[in-house]
Amino acid sequence: MNGNVVYEAHPAMFRSHPFWFIGCVVLIPAFGIGILLLLSWYIHTRQTALTVTKNELLYERGILSKDRTSVSLKHIRAVHITQGFLNRILGVGTIQVSTAGDQPEFTVANMTDPGEIREAISRAQDAGDKD
Repeated sequence: MNGNVVYEAHPAMFRSHPFWFIGCVVLIPAFGIGILLLLSWYIHTRQTALTVTKNELLYERGILSKDRTSVSLKHIRAVHITQGFLNRILGVGTIQVSTAGDQPEFTVANMTDPGEIREAISRAQDAGDKD
């Protein structure tokens, strides 16, 4: 990874799907199924990370095997955020990062504070332009 980390985020666990949380709380006493659901949900949210450094944006997926995509901040043309009504209330959203091509480089769902992530990318791009 090039440079110092400016911002790092993982998808939200409880804010992205409130009905999962309610279902897990109800199911915990019933045969431990809720605990297994919470564990799998936790692993799912921790397997994805979006990291902004001074020079690049790094998207990582996976626990045992990793899939990494890095995009130079100089090549990022657009950061598109999609939030439905419930997602806006919960403070989560889907982020699409685009470079020069027609299709986005990658899409990350259920990220906490997507506006803050977009701002971190903009700040890192501005800091890179000044150097």
